[in-house]
Amino acid sequence: VVTSSGVLDKRPNPSPHCNPVAEPQYCTRHFKCIFNRSKRLKREAKNLPTYPGPNKMRDCYCTVNLDQEEVFRTKIVEKSLCPFYGEDFYCEIPRSFRHLSFYIFDRDVFRRDSIIGKVAILKEDLQKYHNRDTWFQLQHVDADSEVQGKVHLELRLSEVITDTGVICHKLATRVLECQGLPIVNGQCDPYATVTLTGPGRLVLSRLFWFRMISLLSKITVKTQTNISYFIFSPSLWLCYRVDLWNASNLKFGDEFLGELRLPLKFLRQSSSYEAWYFLQPRDNGNKSLKPDDLGSLRLNVVYTEDHVFPSDYYSPLRDLLFKSADLEPVSASTAHILGEVCREKQEAAIPLVRLFLHYGKIVPLISAIANAEIKRTQDPNTIFRGNSLTSKCIDETMKLAGMHYLQVTLKPIIDEICQVHKSCEIDPVKLKDAENLDNNRENLRQYVDRIFTVITKSGVRCPTVMCDIFFSLRESAAIRFQDDPDVRYTAVSSFIFLRFFAPAILSPNLFHLTPHHPDPQTSRTLTLISKTIQTLGSLSKSKSVRILHSFPPPFSGFLGIPTHLLNVFMIKRAQGRKRFGMKNFKKRWFRLTNHEFTYQKSKGDHPLCNIPIENILAVEKLEEESFKMKNMFQVIQPERVLYIQANNCVEAKDWIDILTKVSQCNKKRLAVYHPSAYLNGHWLCCKATADNTPGCTPCTGGLPANIQLDIDGDRETERIYSLFNLYMVKLEKMQEACGSKSVYDGPEQEEYSTFVIDDPQETYKTLKQIVDNVKTLEQEHAQYKRDKFKKTKYGSQNPLVLPMLLDYNSHHP
Repeated sequence: VVTSSGVLDKRPNPSPHCNPVAEPQYCTRHFKCIFNRSKRLKREAKNLPTYPGPNKMRDCYCTVNLDQEEVFRTKIVEKSLCPFYGEDFYCEIPRSFRHLSFYIFDRDVFRRDSIIGKVAILKEDLQKYHNRDTWFQLQHVDADSEVQGKVHLELRLSEVITDTGVICHKLATRVLECQGLPIVNGQCDPYATVTLTGPGRLVLSRLFWFRMISLLSKITVKTQTNISYFIFSPSLWLCYRVDLWNASNLKFGDEFLGELRLPLKFLRQSSSYEAWYFLQPRDNGNKSLKPDDLGSLRLNVVYTEDHVFPSDYYSPLRDLLFKSADLEPVSASTAHILGEVCREKQEAAIPLVRLFLHYGKIVPLISAIANAEIKRTQDPNTIFRGNSLTSKCIDETMKLAGMHYLQVTLKPIIDEICQVHKSCEIDPVKLKDAENLDNNRENLRQYVDRIFTVITKSGVRCPTVMCDIFFSLRESAAIRFQDDPDVRYTAVSSFIFLRFFAPAILSPNLFHLTPHHPDPQTSRTLTLISKTIQTLGSLSKSKSVRILHSFPPPFSGFLGIPTHLLNVFMIKRAQGRKRFGMKNFKKRWFRLTNHEFTYQKSKGDHPLCNIPIENILAVEKLEEESFKMKNMFQVIQPERVLYIQANNCVEAKDWIDILTKVSQCNKKRLAVYHPSAYLNGHWLCCKATADNTPGCTPCTGGLPANIQLDIDGDRETERIYSLFNLYMVKLEKMQEACGSKSVYDGPEQEEYSTFVIDDPQETYKTLKQIVDNVKTLEQEHAQYKRDKFKKTKYGSQNPLVLPMLLDYNSHHP
């Protein structure tokens, strides 16, 4: 699942989307807008072209890209032309994008991996494939079609009289700015050419506009001068074209970045036009490429877009939700009703947990719904075994609050397993010729023993919110099943082992314990360890019960062992410690433990810089305007600031999140920071000249150190409203069920039997309040959409550009 969030709390600067995207005019007093885009990606490919070799098979993997920026990579499926991946991917998208793209690669150990084909889905088209499996035909990938970014143009058309007395047209053009250009081999050195073409593609004039060579990646290119002039006969039907190129030192020539074609027909005399335009693939004339059969890719994409109003709009619904923990019975509460009407409990659990975590109310809610579920459970052996709202809420809480806990507990051993490659296969049928069953069994026993030991001794690191939830589960289970002395442990172990540690061991890449999928042998080892841990954690009258009795109480002490958290190559700006030191950018190997943050030239080298965790005062994003580079963040220390560029937007967010979490307890953490860099004798953000000037912007965060989450409570309430609105028919049926139960004392009608209703009158009262709140919010959304439609403009300042451009394209393909 992929999600994206960005908040517009005020009227945005006039940097609109390019044609033909419509730009709404936002009003500051009425709403803020958050876009929450979710994609659940389950991949399967079929009928890939055979490899031009004797065995015909391929070793393929799939990547997920925002435009051309890779953010996720699947495992490699070996020796197959119909690979099945079946993976889900989730991340926060910190920027806008035009295409959600999927590339199929064929791995080659001797040379660069080759691209078989791609599927590119426009952001506007994602709703078409919402939550349904769809087969997409793979398309060719070539340099001329790999285009992203936009260009800002200024055009003016006027009449001039030549020396011979002929009246001609004069076109003055200027390319003001480019944004979102792709990074080619780690950098982008762009320049533009402008061309005027006539009938028969006659080139009337050609001019190089500008050339800016940069040392590192540029995502925004600006110019203040370089106005280009074209003089031509008014009788000619002309097209204005801009081509973007990347200056390359390679022998193959400069690389094409995209082009834009505009008819001059839409320009009026003596008028200035300024607008943003998306770059397009290269026009190949009238040539029609015969598509080869590259195979197909099956995807399941879940896409949602939320428009979130200010907090006051959600107060009635939010207050109704917060009463859930105190309402008797809890089955009549708003939170429980949401779980009843949603098609899947997970739909309800995600926004509920995030909202209640944000306001510090998650423990009372889970305690209430868990206690009600335990009372309905007849057999202690089946406690919390189903996919109930309680189970899903606890799963989601552990996923959010326990990620760092997993890192410090499991990651060191997982890293060792991935690096050492000890064989742990105990199935005689799967043993290789050189393997010994007894040795493999001993290897597996040692790994399981170490992991089980580190889990049972990790109570000190378990987040407080998880400890409070487990304590509540233990007490409720012990009261309900007083004759079973083990139920107080099985109620907890069913979550901590079966639903938390075991899945993380089985798929460490999904829990950020490894950057990529383990190789097949390592994956088999992790599978065996995970199954064994599940067996030990089930506590089914075995000796493991006695082991868990020795689980240390929370906060009994800390394990003072350095724990490896993250490592990757990134680009840093030299800190210029020497008087005449160059503050250039260099690629370095960064490594983070729970004790220090270091970087060195290469993996395994002696660290060039050690930053103790206690010296980190804040970790924040860095504005792109500082160095004209994207995906940058800053690690603020007492004496200096370290500026770092991550490889993509998702990786940058991961580093900011984990660095913030490990340094959250530092006593000297800053309350304010500078969002831009200190360059040329002043801070770019506030223009202060002293480098030690206090920051001008409040630091992000503010949640307790035990759980640092980036959650917007209004956004989660909007998601809950959207779910209630989506399942309004079920809400109405539930109201009918309450009425039926109140007046009809007999067998329950079959159509109402799916709802849990313990108190019909109290449940009906809650349902009426929910429906009233949802209808009120629906009216606000309808009004917002009407206002947005009235104020929508095409391009940026010229509503005529879109229809004229469409008219031109219809006559000139």
